[in-house]
Amino acid sequence: MTFLNSLLLGTIENAGEAIGGKANLNWLDIAVLVLFFLSTLWIGLRTMRKAGQSSSEFFLSGRSIPWWLLGFSLVATTFSADTPNLVTDIVRKNGVAGNWAWWAFLPTGLTTVFIYAKLWRKSGVTTDIEFYEMRYSGKSGAFVRGFRTLYLGLIVNTFIMASVTLAIIKIFGVILGLSPLWTTLIAGSVTVIFTAVGGFSAVLWADFVLFIVAMVGSVAAAIVAVKLPEVGGLTGLFTNPLVESKLSFFPDFNNLNAVLTLLAIPLVVQWWSAWYPGAEPGGGSYTAQRMLAAKTPTHAVGATFFFNVCHYAVRPWPWILVALASIVVFPNLDALKEAFPSLPEGVKMDDDLAYPAMMTMLPHGILGIVVASLFAAYMSTIATHLNLGSSYMVNDFYKRFVNPNAPEKKLVLIGRVWTIGLMIAACLLALTLRNALQAFEILLLIGAGTGLLFLLRWFWWRINAYSEIAAMCFAFPTAIYFQLWHASVCCKCFGMTEEAFKNSWLSNSGYQLVFSVALTTIGWLLVTYLTPPDSKETLYAFVRKTRAGGPGWKKVYEQAKKDGVSLEGANDKWPVPMGILCSFVGCIAIYCSLFTVGSLLYGSYTNACALLVVTVVSAWILFASWKKMERISVNNGTDVLTEDAQEQK
Repeated sequence: MTFLNSLLLGTIENAGEAIGGKANLNWLDIAVLVLFFLSTLWIGLRTMRKAGQSSSEFFLSGRSIPWWLLGFSLVATTFSADTPNLVTDIVRKNGVAGNWAWWAFLPTGLTTVFIYAKLWRKSGVTTDIEFYEMRYSGKSGAFVRGFRTLYLGLIVNTFIMASVTLAIIKIFGVILGLSPLWTTLIAGSVTVIFTAVGGFSAVLWADFVLFIVAMVGSVAAAIVAVKLPEVGGLTGLFTNPLVESKLSFFPDFNNLNAVLTLLAIPLVVQWWSAWYPGAEPGGGSYTAQRMLAAKTPTHAVGATFFFNVCHYAVRPWPWILVALASIVVFPNLDALKEAFPSLPEGVKMDDDLAYPAMMTMLPHGILGIVVASLFAAYMSTIATHLNLGSSYMVNDFYKRFVNPNAPEKKLVLIGRVWTIGLMIAACLLALTLRNALQAFEILLLIGAGTGLLFLLRWFWWRINAYSEIAAMCFAFPTAIYFQLWHASVCCKCFGMTEEAFKNSWLSNSGYQLVFSVALTTIGWLLVTYLTPPDSKETLYAFVRKTRAGGPGWKKVYEQAKKDGVSLEGANDKWPVPMGILCSFVGCIAIYCSLFTVGSLLYGSYTNACALLVVTVVSAWILFASWKKMERISVNNGTDVLTEDAQEQK
């Protein structure tokens, strides 16, 4: 205990070695890193033989994973190397309230928990892209499956991995003085070998270890950052004039523009309308992959709920504390440039650089843990996206369109080849990006307007494959326009200078998101009504598989009755209203727990007690409502209690 105390609170003088471009690792740091790498290598080798048995094992671990392991894996995956950089970028620019840009995705996550998780698990597909041919009929369904495979598996997935690789480039550039090229070679090689060898099982078990390492590192970094002499502890931090204006949980309500862009637009529009990895409306990508790998639908629900609690209520404050402390130590970009005058070429200076800059001030031992934790965060996210992307390219492209009769061993081999290829593409793209917030905003715009479709396609029979194609065809070009041409077009049309444009509402990413959502949503709705619906056979098969119900499927049930076709679920009680109630109450519980921790850190004990009471009461209501929703499932014939009993046997 004394040793840990001295590591956390003492020997801060070691940080002096870092100012000037990098931190110097000593034998203790190197020992921590060696132990970390040996542990991950052991996990990869232990799972190699099982992963090579079949594509189902390589991509879904045989659909036999318990909720707690899937939940830890989801939390670890979203704890990527770029997340602390992103939070730091947000806090330095917009204060703590700026985090509503991602806090607003909680309603998305909880609707996935209480409405969509069981639907995904019952669908029985291997990937979320395979879903398209189950839901849509004919050549249009096949086309959208192939299109989404290339769109998500290659373009979007590669972009996500590039943004995470950008973060590790900045982290290792500042902390260790490595060039972008060497960083991508080292980090990319280690991760791609581990993922290609061990498959999805290696990813899951490594995620369990990596999350623990990453959390220990982030908490240790926060403690040391707050204890720095320049910061002066929590009291010194929160009373510092540079920080005081950035502490509020909510934007200044006297500033209408800030309220609209930081709070109103994310909470009212963004959560249901924008597709973002890990927060897809209705679930998708690696979230769907984990739900599909669950033992039962009940385990799928448990995994996603555990993830949302950890993601929004447990993890944010260590990152926020480091970000606030960085404002004291490095008040602006000039201070960062002065502290790090000789950054490796290619490491671009921006506010997201402040997080790795703070890491250079850690004492030895803790420095090794934090470097290992940041690399763990990188490995976890990249490994997940490599496995997910290769599953798309194997299951939804090669097996579906090239060689449907390919043997399982060959599918695994092709999966490993795609794993390597995707890693190379991501590393090359990473060298062109500038900062974490830029990457976050690009991803939001790419998916703007598609979210409502992903929510409704389970509950409205009229949505078809052309709706999906239209949503992508509207959203992607709109995102490209705003990133590449919007500024120059506005300057020419309105006679503005670049500086005037940057200070106008036209450059605001929130307003751009609203415009993109409106354009894309109107576009795909028009296409839906102008194109023919899916065949009755496809719709009947979908209902049999998922027991889809509610007002949106009433016409299908009526048509089936006329055709003399029996569809189970026609008399089911629709569980969605109770799922919406659970999602709403869950949001209150998780948000209040998040702000309870914040109030305790701020020293606002009265607020903390009041928020804690609301948290406890809403949690009680949530679990009571959850039990009622489970009883509806039992009465409908999807007997979760029977599933649990079978597991015990």
